[in-house]
Order: sequence, then structure tokens, then C-alpha cells
Amino acid sequence: MKRYEGLFILNTAGKEETIKDTIDKISADMTAAGAKVETVQKMDKKRFARVANKKNSAGFYVNVIFESEPSVVDQLKHRFAMNDEVFRVMFSNAPAPKQTVTP
Repeated sequence: MKRYEGLFILNTAGKEETIKDTIDKISADMTAAGAKVETVQKMDKKRFARVANKKNSAGFYVNVIFESEPSVVDQLKHRFAMNDEVFRVMFSNAPAPKQTVTP
């Protein structure tokens, strides 16, 4: 199993009160696909520097750190590409967690 980081940009147009439900669905989809979710970091809504279309000028950013097999990441890319609530998603390798040493 490898450790990954997923950066999600959620489509919040008119649905800002359902962000928590959307994040819960994303975590459940990842777990159902075989990933082990470690942390979910909710960030703020940010305006895009370059607007692709006028309908989506901002998005709510969420960072998810998880462990899974490389084949699961491909499944997740496909699954979230079909999800209307996810505007963009990017997966990358995450560094190993830092170990704290107590004297």
C-alpha cells in the first residue's frame, strides 16, 4: 500500500450548505473502493486565478490523505470524474508521516 494525497475542488455553485455531506460521500466512496482514509482537511472556498467558465469562478478545496494500492487510485480518478459535485481532483504521492522522537 502506498500513501497518497488527493486535492479535491468541489463544485459549490449554490450548494455551499451541503459541503460536509459532499466530503462525507467522497470519504465513503474512497473507503468503498479499498482506500484507507487517514485525514481530511477542509480548506476555504477560493476564487480561481483563471476562470475556465463563468459558471465556476470559485471552488471549495479539500485535501485528503489516504493509503491504497495504485490500481485503486485509477478507479478513484474515474469515479470522481463522473461526479458532478467534484469540479477537479488531483492525486499525488504523499510523504511518509514525520515521526516524533521523545527524549
